[in-house]
Amino acid sequence: MKLLFLDQFSELGGAQQCLLDLLPALQHGVVKQAIVAMPGDGPMFERVRALGFEIARIRCGPYASRSKTAGDMARFVFEAPRLARQIRELARGADIVYINGPRLLPAAALSGIRERVVFHSHSYLPPGPVRKLSGLALRRLRARVIGSCRYVADPWRPYVSDISVVYNGVAGPERPRVKRNGPLTIGCIGRIAPEKGQREFVEAARIIHGRMPEARFVIYGETMFASYDYEREVRATAAVLPIEFAGWAANVYDALAKIDMLLVPSAEHEATTRVILEAFAAGVPVIAFPSGGIPEVLAAGSLAGSVQEMAEMACSRDRPGGLSHAADFTLERYRAEILNVLRQVGRQRAPA
Repeated sequence: MKLLFLDQFSELGGAQQCLLDLLPALQHGVVKQAIVAMPGDGPMFERVRALGFEIARIRCGPYASRSKTAGDMARFVFEAPRLARQIRELARGADIVYINGPRLLPAAALSGIRERVVFHSHSYLPPGPVRKLSGLALRRLRARVIGSCRYVADPWRPYVSDISVVYNGVAGPERPRVKRNGPLTIGCIGRIAPEKGQREFVEAARIIHGRMPEARFVIYGETMFASYDYEREVRATAAVLPIEFAGWAANVYDALAKIDMLLVPSAEHEATTRVILEAFAAGVPVIAFPSGGIPEVLAAGSLAGSVQEMAEMACSRDRPGGLSHAADFTLERYRAEILNVLRQVGRQRAPA
């Protein structure tokens, strides 16, 4: 089986990490050849090359995160025909085209490819013209959809019927967690963007600090796929609090080893968010807003719906529930379920 992987970014976001997690599993007989095509000059190129896969560069963006500017839309329309031609050339001879992000869907539909298509949907697209355009592209491509959770998958049901839900999987830390000493340290881990909730984390820190002056807070991450204006706002608000900005965590488990509790104050359109599963694997308690797909992976008893509840749990140092779910989100399970979908699609007849 020959696969073409199309990713809308070459920066290391969550969707790209999921692709990197999957690729090694393809080297054991299921896939004979795979090409990974991406835009830009991000670190994904070296990561994919190091795994032994062929890479190609495509023209896509960059575009603003979430809401698109008029310039984004004009560039998108202008670039679509050229991107469609690139996709058509790269897909020639492939058995499956695996699309790892919605921004490539319209160009793929425009390309006229006849190869079988798998679309991996990692993020929730709110109602509006972008979702409708993407959905119509999926219908035209007769795509098989993989959703990272039900919340992400369900919006595509009016357009396609062949949908699977595959929750992300994580490998876990290399070393067992060592019990920490010292003041309670509460962390927030993820790219710095409004949907990840760093502003809400600062508000939670303000309330908790008022009740526990010895508590310390740390934000791991950097601005990615978003404006730096938001990070500047978060830093300004946090200036009077004991909040450290520790930068991007190249190894998330190193970051998790330095905190006692993880807060995930994500916006309502968040999916299941990978860092929760990584915290499960590391044995770090999680407190999260019940946003989007998060309740699908975090037991209701461990959710905090307000910063006041977060403060009370932090003050008591209670250990939230949900850690028993860790065994459900292994990398082995994730790879096996994705490969099963690829086998099913591989046995289907290509669209006429």
